Amino acid sequence: MNTDHHSHICGADCAAHAPQGVYIISSSSAVEQAEQLQWAQQHLQALGWHVALDPDVLAVYQRFAGTDQQRVAAIHRALEQPHNVVLSSRGGYGLSRLLPAINWQAVADSGKRFVGHSDFTAFNNALLAQTGAISYAGPCAAFDFGVPEPDDLTLDLFHESMTNQLEILSFESEGSDAVDARGVLWGGNLAMLCSLLGTPYFPQIDQGILFLEDVGEHPYRIERMLAQLWQAGVLQRQQAIVLGQFTEYKLAPRDNGFDLSQVIAWLKATVSVPVVQGLPYGHTEVKATLPIGKKIGIATESDMAYLVIEEHH
Repeated sequence: MNTDHHSHICGADCAAHAPQGVYIISSSSAVEQAEQLQWAQQHLQALGWHVALDPDVLAVYQRFAGTDQQRVAAIHRALEQPHNVVLSSRGGYGLSRLLPAINWQAVADSGKRFVGHSDFTAFNNALLAQTGAISYAGPCAAFDFGVPEPDDLTLDLFHESMTNQLEILSFESEGSDAVDARGVLWGGNLAMLCSLLGTPYFPQIDQGILFLEDVGEHPYRIERMLAQLWQAGVLQRQQAIVLGQFTEYKLAPRDNGFDLSQVIAWLKATVSVPVVQGLPYGHTEVKATLPIGKKIGIATESDMAYLVIEEHH
């Protein structure tokens, strides 16, 4: 994937972009190996970040990273410490159970940047729905950085996003519809987003830029979830639907030519909203860090797409 990105070149105002601290919490499934967090700590420290681990970051209860009470406490503990970025260790499952117990206004008022993906989509969108505050869809500590050699671009994009240096994210976007619009960026994991529909944790976003990805979901299941969002009136209210990476599914002989490209064709024929493809985001090595709840710009031109994250007036 040839993912290009343009960032601010730091001049005299470098101090304004200096990294501060990352606090790592476990809010979903249990971390599999402690050494993953040691690797993550090393890679983030190499970029100049101070890194601290929540005391319960390695807790295990059933499939979860501790009991529901432990995991809620970790989120609230993150609000009290000095680090400005709160990074989820991994996704999996478990945040759905916690949503009613989280003090969303306290999260918003803290001004901290919460980052994660997959199951963390529930947190990102609940925070937006409940308070309008911005959080980030991006890497997880163990999943993305918990290896000897993480993807350089994923690390760079995380660092630039967290230090306000990422101005424009550009990526190859062959076959995308023409679009030039501004709107609130929201979305994330498709299955998690659908699980919030009809709850107080589903954002009511009009004229937004909705981005989606998923893992291990057959194209018919992806289509079924898209159909749910369409029939609920969500898709047709957006300025653009941006598709990230849909990975790790297996087609069967009975699919008879029905694949992801057919799903995208159905989406374009059904919903009269521009569809943009190729976003470097998903359960993949290359992963952008994206501000959920922020008003951004989007444009396509000559098989390229551009997300304007920081606008200069």
